Amino acid sequence: MKKTKMLKKNYEFRQVMTKGRYYQGKYIACFIKRNNKKYNLIGLAISVKAGKAVKRNKTKRLLRENYKILEENMKLGNSIVFLLKKHVDINNINFNNVKEDMEKIFLNANIK
Repeated sequence: MKKTKMLKKNYEFRQVMTKGRYYQGKYIACFIKRNNKKYNLIGLAISVKAGKAVKRNKTKRLLRENYKILEENMKLGNSIVFLLKKHVDINNINFNNVKEDMEKIFLNANIK
């Protein structure tokens, strides 16, 4: 299993979110931009308004783990930023809901 590479810098997030294409599911939204590298980069952005740190970190772990499962079947060379939608109650998110959303987004984006 390979280590997932993450977006870390503010300018990297900004670049993907301004120049990337927008896709959305029921619980998460996603910006995807080609990066011309031999690997994918992901970034996770969850608003402070979504909940306290423990709940935000739990949601990030859910997103990261679902991505790792789906990563093996994906095309390489993309930068992806995942956002939690504003209307979503962070307590009602579970593993399967996030997985279904990600699969739907990746199929729409044609990177799976």
